[in-house]
Amino acid sequence: MAIDYGGKRVGIASTDESGSFALPRFVFPNDRHLLEEILEFKMKEGIERIVIGESKNFLGQPNVIQKDIDNLKKMLEEKGVEVVLHPEVFTTQEAIRLQGANELTDASAAAIILKDYMEYNNLND
Repeated sequence: MAIDYGGKRVGIASTDESGSFALPRFVFPNDRHLLEEILEFKMKEGIERIVIGESKNFLGQPNVIQKDIDNLKKMLEEKGVEVVLHPEVFTTQEAIRLQGANELTDASAAAIILKDYMEYNNLND
């Protein structure tokens, strides 16, 4: 499962049953229910690990939103969830370029993060 974290919306993606493809799934509002919605989806789908897009600028310094990402990571870990940060740059813009802007753009950005994470791990295994 991957998360593209945004101040207003949070994109969610997961893999197919074989773990071969990253699929856009949901866009949740970033509100007080976010943590429980993520945990409910994780449990329902039997997900073992959550990958969250790490937001840094071109100098490798954390963007303003990274503090909120780190906070979400900490809350998930406190619930016993394995969480991994994976670098992401312009995934939302890439999703828009590939499919146009729509209600699942943020979920598609999460799918790009997940695809990159899976490819990175396949190359380094």
